[in-house]
This record gives sequence, structure tokens and C-alpha cells, in this order.
Amino acid sequence: MPCSARRTRRRAWPPSSRSAPAIGRGSKMARIAFIGLGNMGGGMAANLAKNGHDVRAFDLSQEALDRAKAAGCLPAATAAEAISGAEAVITMLPAGKHVEAVYTETVFDAAEAGAILIDCSTIDVDTARRVAAAAAARGLTAVDAPVSGGIAAANAGTLTFMVGGSAAGFERAEPFLSDMGKAMIHAGAGGAGQAAKICNNMLLGATMIATCEAFALAEKLGLDLQNFYDIASISSGQSWSMTSYCPVPGIGPETPADRDYAGGFAAPLMLKDLRLAMEASASTGADTPMGRRAAELYEAYVAGEGADKDFSGIIQTLR
Repeated sequence: MPCSARRTRRRAWPPSSRSAPAIGRGSKMARIAFIGLGNMGGGMAANLAKNGHDVRAFDLSQEALDRAKAAGCLPAATAAEAISGAEAVITMLPAGKHVEAVYTETVFDAAEAGAILIDCSTIDVDTARRVAAAAAARGLTAVDAPVSGGIAAANAGTLTFMVGGSAAGFERAEPFLSDMGKAMIHAGAGGAGQAAKICNNMLLGATMIATCEAFALAEKLGLDLQNFYDIASISSGQSWSMTSYCPVPGIGPETPADRDYAGGFAAPLMLKDLRLAMEASASTGADTPMGRRAAELYEAYVAGEGADKDFSGIIQTLR
């Protein structure tokens, strides 16, 4: 769908022309409920606290709550307790069923009428749209804001947010998102953020496999891999998967390949996103043969040696 100027507006803080506010890069101090403190959510909540917000955090894991407390958040005994009195409610949960359950069973009843509801989980488009519609039916404003950047960006506060929802919802969510990220892009109506995320990650999964194939073939052809990188990185085969996240150790910027494929973006998470893309493909009748093949290859990789590896480690199955 066409996007207005506001919908495509990007904001990176702090702007070069002025200094950031004393409290928070993009918003005044606010009480924020943060639900879901896993690998991504923990770093995001910590950055909100670092930027001066009163963060009331909840997770089912006591260890996650302890880390949040050490990062400046106030642990809550229940999700409802965290949400009470909050100006913004932010969720970062594993899957659509968890998001829908938390919102329908807790958030909608506990949230203040004027609170902005921001779901940063990566879930299916249909669930995101149902949650947004249910929020609107109760007079609440909700946006879906999945992220790109991985654990390192969550910890550093340099995530990119793809936001679905009304223009007014995006305007209200943007200051909070700017305290956790470097770019906020309004993708369209409710569910559009999730749609953009799964299309982006389907592209990422397919290009990473193609990048791995190219390096494996170059190696078997007797090419020096650094030399091949130097050539391809400034030629028509260049991609983010090659120049920013090279799957070969010792080549390009430091990546998980330099740490035996530990850390980074876990292969099971890539598989999750590819499955979501295939569900969307089936429901819309889209033809996505490369995405489908990428999903098949990551299914096999995760079932084998890739369960605890970065997604770029799939090169090990091709060499």
C-alpha cells in the first residue's frame, strides 16, 4: 500500500543538529511496562531504563527478572502489576499464541485508557491484525513493531523497528522505540510491520544460503577466499550477507563465523521467520520458491548441527 511521508519517516537519535534530551533520546521520562525479558527483550528493557524511564518489567523467568533489576528495571510479580499505571506497554514474546494470550487475558484489562501498546515480537500477520482490531474495539491504540538487528543491536540500542498501525499510533510509539533503536519506519496499517519483517527475513535467509554456496564453490575452485571476497564485495554479487555478516571466518567485519558460529541470530529464529513467511505465502497464494527452499534447508540444519548455531553456520553443511 502507498505510504504517506509520515509513514516512511525515519528518525535516528541523536540528530546531528541538536543534542539529545537530558532524559531519553526520544521521549520524556515515562512509566513503561515491559513484558518478556529474553535475549532480545532484556537488552531493550535495559536501554529504556538507561534512558531514564521507570521500567516495570515482568517475565516468567526469575533469572531474567534478576538481570532486568540489575539493569535498572523494577521487577513486577505479575504482568498486570507491571502494566498498572503504565503510559506504554511493550511486549517481546516468542510467538503469536503468546502475544494473543497476554493481550486478551491481561493487557487489555490492565492497561490505562491512554496507554500505547507496542508489540515487538515477531509473529504471524493474522494474529497481529487480530490483536490490533481487538485493541481498537476497546478504545486502545496498539502497534506491531518487530525488530531487525539481533541481540547485539538490542543490547546496544541500535535496532530497526518496522511498525504497523495507524499514523497516530506510530507517532505515539516512536519516542519509546527511539530509546531502543536507531531507525523507526512506518510500514502501514496494523500487521504491516510483521509483513515487512517476514519478507525481509525471507530475503535474508535466501541470500545467506546463496552467499554460503558461492564461498563453498569458490573454495572448491581453488580461489583464495579473501581475494574472492575483495572481488565480490564490490561487484554485482555484493549483499549484506557477504559484506556485513560474512559466513567465512577471518573475512570482512567480525561476525559469528569468527566465534565458531556462536551468538548472533540463532538458526532456529531464522527458521521461525521462514516458517512464518511460508504461512503467509500459502495464505496469499504467493509463489516463493527460493523462500521455500531456504526454509527446507534451515529445517534440516536446525534438526542437525545448527540447533545452537548462528544462521550463517549453514555454510558448514555446504563445504
